[in-house]
Amino acid sequence: MDDDGHAISYLALPRGVPVHASDGAQVGTVHRALDNEREHIFDGIVIDTPDGRRFVDAPEVARIAERRVTLTITAAEAAQLPEAPGITHRLQHSARRTRSRWWRRFGR
Repeated sequence: MDDDGHAISYLALPRGVPVHASDGAQVGTVHRALDNEREHIFDGIVIDTPDGRRFVDAPEVARIAERRVTLTITAAEAAQLPEAPGITHRLQHSARRTRSRWWRRFGR
């Protein structure tokens, strides 16, 4: 068992678990895990940060464990994450994620 505990499902991820960037810095805590209801797959997590709630897309989550979530991105990259969308606004959420992915790939 690592310091962060055993790996767990996103469905069992409790609120308040620390979220660490790939460089080891803590960037926030878990607010909630999201799934794609239609396809029943992990969609990402919403984290509480000093700058507000941010959305972390599923590919940017390296490991979910009992006592820590580890991201595939650095703390500097995590600081640039988009604001978390309202949970009830799934269409806006989807459009925002698409724009965010496009910007990360082609906008820089």
